[in-house]
Order: sequence, then structure tokens, then C-alpha cells
Amino acid sequence: MNTPAPALSHSLLAAASAIAGVESGQSLTEALAALPSAVRPSAQALSFFAMRNWGLAMGLRHTLVEREPPNATLNALVGLSLLLLETSIRAAEKVPEPGTPVYAAHTLVDQAVQATQLQRSTASFKGLVNAVLRRFQRERAAVLADTADAPEVRFNHSRWWVDALCKAYPEQWERLLDAANSHPPLTLRVNIRATTREAVLEAFAQEQIRAKPFGEAGIVLDVPRPVTTLPGYAQGWWSVQDAGAQLAAPLLEVRDGMRVLDACAAPGGKTAHLLELADIELTALDVDPVRMKRVEQNLERLKLLTPKVRLVAESATRAHLWWDGKPFDAVLADLPCTASGIVSRHPDIRWLRRESDVQQTAKLQREILDALWSVVAPGGKLLMATCSIFPQEGEMQAELFAKRHAQAQRLPAPGQLLPSRPDARHPAGHDGFFYALFTRRT
Repeated sequence: MNTPAPALSHSLLAAASAIAGVESGQSLTEALAALPSAVRPSAQALSFFAMRNWGLAMGLRHTLVEREPPNATLNALVGLSLLLLETSIRAAEKVPEPGTPVYAAHTLVDQAVQATQLQRSTASFKGLVNAVLRRFQRERAAVLADTADAPEVRFNHSRWWVDALCKAYPEQWERLLDAANSHPPLTLRVNIRATTREAVLEAFAQEQIRAKPFGEAGIVLDVPRPVTTLPGYAQGWWSVQDAGAQLAAPLLEVRDGMRVLDACAAPGGKTAHLLELADIELTALDVDPVRMKRVEQNLERLKLLTPKVRLVAESATRAHLWWDGKPFDAVLADLPCTASGIVSRHPDIRWLRRESDVQQTAKLQREILDALWSVVAPGGKLLMATCSIFPQEGEMQAELFAKRHAQAQRLPAPGQLLPSRPDARHPAGHDGFFYALFTRRT
């Protein structure tokens, strides 16, 4: 028996609650997890769409609301409703992209007003929401003209973010912003210890799921779909992993019998890839016990959790609490960062981050790299990896590391990978990543 879909008013209020969480500094994933399960799917669809277009929502809200409401959820509801109203009006003029939420204007206005009545804290703002939406309908052309030149509206990123990319990539910044605003494909990495890519593609074809191979073990789907519905999910035949992230584990050239450390391991995609490539003794480390539990669950699904795998919930900088004194042959330092390279997959990141975050994460990266370097064996390798496109978290960090450690010899690695859309040559495209590989001179 199918559960009936919630009324639009309930979905709007739930999505507004999640968006309010983002505007207060909470990740969209966390905010959505706090919602009732019945309304979560519809709220997720609305809030992800909103985060991909929130620059316009903020611009419209700023123009039409003279004084910001003290209620965060109400403020988010106003922005979301304005965005959906503009999207719906525009859909009557031009065919919208697939997945775009479109409603009759009168229905949307009515349901947004009704949403204010669903909780006590927003009930007194019924008149405000109605007035703002109807004013937008009357003055749409003038309001859009007033907001068009704002960087947040033009590029759908915070102003500081746009400025940072202009400075770092004067010839490419607009392409990077465009890639961040696109919808990424669903890419998988086949677990070669469980099956073959040919077998997975055949299973997909039998279910009429169109997909293409790429790289050594990658598959990209023509049309994304819920991963748990794909053949082989329960059997551990594959993992979800971006094409750029699939480059990490092979760079360490792990071999049977090696001692390997995966630091900052959660959610475990690269951990699993290392275990798929060779029969190794692996320690996976992450400071967050909850996220480390997710690593454990992923390895169990892939049937890679063996006595040779040690999972530790601890900070990489506190080696005295987790290191047994035996050096590692290979260390993957999957460093925390602003995640500026994966915005197309996590559209809330561009609104969560602040300019000061770049320097703060760069400082933490330095501390982690220095701590991990002390556990690398002579002749061993350390791979610095980040999902950032800000140089402070990539090339600048790698250069400073090499200057601090005379024994560190830099080896060939991709360096800065800028986000790219799928094309005929690269059917999966990839997110933004940075890789720097070092060996400890003997």
C-alpha cells in the first residue's frame, strides 16, 4: 500500500524548515534527517531544488521584504515560495528542465499561505506571505530587473566565492560556476573482488538501465535513480563514487601484504577501493564515531570487512592514541576541506561556507598532514587528497608541506582537477579534486 503524498503546504513548510537549518549553518543532510519520514522525500526534492537556485530566492526576498522576519522558517518559506512562483511562471514561457517543480500560481500562493498555519510560530505571518507573493505577481518584471545584477543572483554563489574563483582562475571561473550549477551524473565503481564490470552492465541491461563504462572499474548511468533499486546493491557489487574520487586509491599502488592507513576515511568509498585493489592490512581512521559506523556498514555490504581491517574513531592528529608504532607503507590523507569541488552534488555547500572557512580548514589540513607524515615508513607514500578547488586547500598546501619536510619527495599525481561536465570523451565528467603524492626518502 502506497503512502499518500503530503499536501503541498506541508511539504513547503518542511522544506522551509530544512532550508532555515542551512541558513543557520546546518548541512542540508542533517536538516532533512530531522524531519518526519512522511514528509521527508517531498521536502528533500523541494529543498535541493531551492539550494541549486537560492541566489535568486535571496535576491527576490531581499527586494520584496523590507524587514526580515524574526522567524527563520518563515523567512525561508518566503524565499522558497518566491523561487517556486518565479519558476512556475517561467515554465509557462519556456519548457523547464526535467525535475523542476512547477505549480499553478494560484495554487502555490494558496498553499504557501496555508503552510504558515501549520505551526504556531508562523501562524501570525499569513498576511505577510500572501502580500509578498501577490506583489511579486504584479511587479515581477521590475523586481527581476532590480535583482539581476547581484552576483548571488547571476552566478548562484556567495559573492566571496565568486571573487575567490575569479582570483584563482581568471580564465575559467565562469565555467567552474556553471559546472557547480549543473546536475551531476550517478557514477559507480565496481567491486572487482565481488564481480566484473561486464557482469554489472549485463545485469543493468536486463533491467533496461542504460549505462556506460569509464576508467578502470567505473560505470555512469544515463539517468540517475535511487541506488538501492539498482541490481547488485545488496550483493555489494558496486559503490557510488565520483570519477575523480576513483583516482585516489590506485595512486598509492598498494600491493598484497602492505600496511595501509586511510585517514579521515568516512564514508568509506576510498577505504573500500583500497581493499578491493589488494590484500592489505588496513587501518581506517575518522574523528566522528557516527561517520565511522557508516564506514563499517559500507564495508559489510561490500563484504570487505575482515580481521585485517581496523576501524578507529579518533583524530588523525592524536597519533599517540591510535598508532601502534609500526610505520605504514601507504597513507591516504583524505583531508577535510570546504568541499568546494563537489557543490553540484551538495548544493547547500555554497551557502554554508564562509570566506574564513578556507583558512581554517587549511590550518587543520597542515596539522593532519604533519601528524600523518610521522607514521609513513621510509620509502612509503603519502597521498594528499581533497575535494576542493581553492588553491589554499590544494597546491599551496602541498608546496608548503614539501618545504616543511625535507624528506618528502613529490611524485607524479593529477594535481588540481577542476570540475567537468560529462562529454563524448569523458562520459562521467568528474567533481573537483586535488591530489599530491609524496614518498619518504630513505
